[in-house]
Amino acid sequence: MPSTRSRWWPLVAICLGSFMLLLDVTIVTVALPQIAADLHASFSALQWVLDVYALALAALLLAAGSVGDIIGRRRAYAAGLVLFALGSLACGLAPSAAVLITARGLQGIGGALMFATTTAMLNATYTGRDRGVAFGIWGATNGAASALGPLVGGLLTEHAGWEWIFLVNLPVSVVTLALALAVTQETRRPGVRVDVPGVVSFGVFAGALTYALIRAGDSGWTAPATLGFLATAAVAFAVFLAVERRAEHPLLDLGLFRSASFSATITAGLLLMAAAFAVLAYTSVWLQGVLGLTPVAAGVAMLPLAICSFLVSALAGRALQDVSPRWVVGAGMVLVGVGAALQALVDRDSTAWVLVPGLAVTGVGVGLAIPTLTSAAMSAAPPQLGGMVAGALNTARQLGYALGVAVLGLVFKQTVQGRVDDDGLAGAIAAGQAPRTDVVREAVAAGLRDGYLVAAAAGVVGGLLVLWLVRPATRAHGPAAPAPARP
Repeated sequence: MPSTRSRWWPLVAICLGSFMLLLDVTIVTVALPQIAADLHASFSALQWVLDVYALALAALLLAAGSVGDIIGRRRAYAAGLVLFALGSLACGLAPSAAVLITARGLQGIGGALMFATTTAMLNATYTGRDRGVAFGIWGATNGAASALGPLVGGLLTEHAGWEWIFLVNLPVSVVTLALALAVTQETRRPGVRVDVPGVVSFGVFAGALTYALIRAGDSGWTAPATLGFLATAAVAFAVFLAVERRAEHPLLDLGLFRSASFSATITAGLLLMAAAFAVLAYTSVWLQGVLGLTPVAAGVAMLPLAICSFLVSALAGRALQDVSPRWVVGAGMVLVGVGAALQALVDRDSTAWVLVPGLAVTGVGVGLAIPTLTSAAMSAAPPQLGGMVAGALNTARQLGYALGVAVLGLVFKQTVQGRVDDDGLAGAIAAGQAPRTDVVREAVAAGLRDGYLVAAAAGVVGGLLVLWLVRPATRAHGPAAPAPARP
């Protein structure tokens, strides 16, 4: 029988990897101006630096869970750590934006292998009350990672250089890998197959749709490339649906969406990341490129979101344990929308302080919604599909972030260009090289306002869908419900 102290080392190994890979979703936001200046990256390239990582996570999470079932969860987790470390090294040494984007994709592949196996590893390691504690700590770690990304990124960028937001992953990866191999046990699930056609078609859909949205900001909606990628996305999505209906071992059981509660919860996961976190990239552009804040100051300016989300998730978890997810997630999503609307008060003469109330309200909403989303989705599906449900929710969240960055970037760029007739202005602002005239300040503030309002609409719509469609009888089961087999 393991001692009280030793039995928690597997949780440490799993949480270290999860924190690192989720931190890298948002850690880049504050470093964008320095990356743009050093690598001469365009505005669209900066969007891809953010998006390709989240897209790789979204496209491969479900498939990575199956790979872990086949080769062993610990082995898949270790392989993911190695790929993530190699991708991080390549990012830190990248001589151009194209190399950085490619390396971010490699990071995402490694991150998918890691993230897809963590739930099953925790489920196999802990039982009873220990399992609930483990999932609670793991969920809190995940929420803190996304929220703390801008602050950590600001500290590393200002004091060591933007390269170190990636290079810092190397020692952490080595420690996590050694710990995971030493303290976790290998588990498999025989008879699982990887749904390769489903993986490919979903990946093409997500990538083509994101590319089309980013391309629309450069060339317009009627450009042949934009229309071509929109058409590709539509065809790929249709193929994905057809494949999943006929697959013996589907990547995603489409029958789950017959449940209104499940559909609303998955939609909420997608809209939550778009509304709460995707807009941070353009907030950072304004804080540094227009207000002239340092990376650390920009990270500190966005800290109210992290503080409030952490406090609410930590303090309200037990109090809300017996409240239906309908109310917790619904109210959280609405608060995320209200917080984004409050941030839309920014104008030409605003300082960073204008963001504080909105970021705080958004943080409260995130703290309510994120810890409860998993248990809400689990409660709306058969227990034997718990692993698939958890994977679908995580996929929706990462896809929501990727699409949110693309959509809000499109809104931001078109608003700025509509007020200042300069195609290169958005990139110049992102690099901190644009003139800070009243016209430019007003144009950027207007772009931010429009982006915040779109984010506000996403949050409120997601909240109303949950309040309308999730059954009142659906109950939460602690901070996060464990999946039985695969995540």
